[in-house]
Amino acid sequence: MKAKNCLIFGGSGQIGSFLIRKLTKNNLRVTVVTRNIHQRGLKIKTQANAGYINIVEANIFEESKIEKLFVEADYCINLIGILYEKGRGNTFKNIHTIFPTLIAKLCRKYDLEHFVHVSALGINEAIDSKYAISKLEGEKNILDNFPRSTILRPSIVFSSSDNFSTQFMTLLNRLPIFPLYYSGKTKFMPIHCSDLTDIIYHIISNGSDTQIIECIGPETLTFKEILEILLNLINKKRLLLPFPLAIAKLSAKFFQLLPKPLLTEDQLRLLKYDNVPSGKYKTNSNIGLPSKLYFKDEVKKYCYMWRDGGEFSTEKYNFKDINKKS
Repeated sequence: MKAKNCLIFGGSGQIGSFLIRKLTKNNLRVTVVTRNIHQRGLKIKTQANAGYINIVEANIFEESKIEKLFVEADYCINLIGILYEKGRGNTFKNIHTIFPTLIAKLCRKYDLEHFVHVSALGINEAIDSKYAISKLEGEKNILDNFPRSTILRPSIVFSSSDNFSTQFMTLLNRLPIFPLYYSGKTKFMPIHCSDLTDIIYHIISNGSDTQIIECIGPETLTFKEILEILLNLINKKRLLLPFPLAIAKLSAKFFQLLPKPLLTEDQLRLLKYDNVPSGKYKTNSNIGLPSKLYFKDEVKKYCYMWRDGGEFSTEKYNFKDINKKS
């Protein structure tokens, strides 16, 4: 029996790496679209055995080139998303609204079995955020054009290759004072990347009648609690200082001028809203796929890179334990 083909957009990122391994281990072929095969190709190739992965270089708006890839595809997965706008083409509207709409239309034209689109949790409430508005418009267009779609709305996705826990540990390692926006009370339910890819694989292999699923981890943590966990794991003490909103807005204006902004005004607006289930849609637990991995337990496995001593700060190099054994 010929293995089915999964067409993946955004396969070189954190979720893509986990997902490619998951799919190919389960006898699915993947075609991964990347903008720069010379920069990303080697990393993507290492995620699967030869014969199970095909890498195509294409701009996501080269419609004629992308359309050809749908001819042999059985499923399509879109992982592409941005946290801030940069340049003319790299806008929220282009990436979160126009491109997913194009994919949905091609899924309908070539009668694919299923389309999985990864969106974001908490966007219903964030009506003053350009990021959230573009995500919602994209979701609506997807379901209008291809009802055999499943939209996943994850909370913060974390792993050793994320841009969340790793970036915060870097900042906490270097800064004596760390700002708490909205007093650090914003709630999150972090989900590990492998738990999210298990959900995607389940939908691809079993199908789903649920069009929107909110994907959450097994615990609720405030922003302040997350920072305290990270500080504890890297053995650092830092002053967590609540920032008045006026100063927070001013800092966001400055940070968003950087090539890779630490914070933008739009992200600051998003932080007002809790990143937890809305109660309007099913969660991964409701469909029988509760998350198993806890934030502290998983980050503990790779946090040593931000500790004094690096690898030698891990438990296996604890000299007290070594002396006891000897």
